[in-house]
Amino acid sequence: MNVPKTVKTYCPRCAVHTEHAVSLYKAGKRRALAQGERRHERLKKGYGGQKYPLQRKFYKTTKKQTLKLLCDVCGYTRHKKGIRLRKLTIV
Repeated sequence: MNVPKTVKTYCPRCAVHTEHAVSLYKAGKRRALAQGERRHERLKKGYGGQKYPLQRKFYKTTKKQTLKLLCDVCGYTRHKKGIRLRKLTIV
């Protein structure tokens, strides 16, 4: 699916419709010292088999792509959940 580089949509900070630059959201690097990561490592370590079920089949063939909208006027960034699709291109 093709998505335009700029789209005119509502900005909550400006409280009006403005032009927004569109980009694809990418998750940041995971922190190794976060509590959940430490707990996960602790439960995985040691003897006694697999602590979590290994996922054998992936039934969903697509992911919901999240769009990042950046307001051209005030610079406010917000995310917009996209729809399920195989390929998203920003043109």
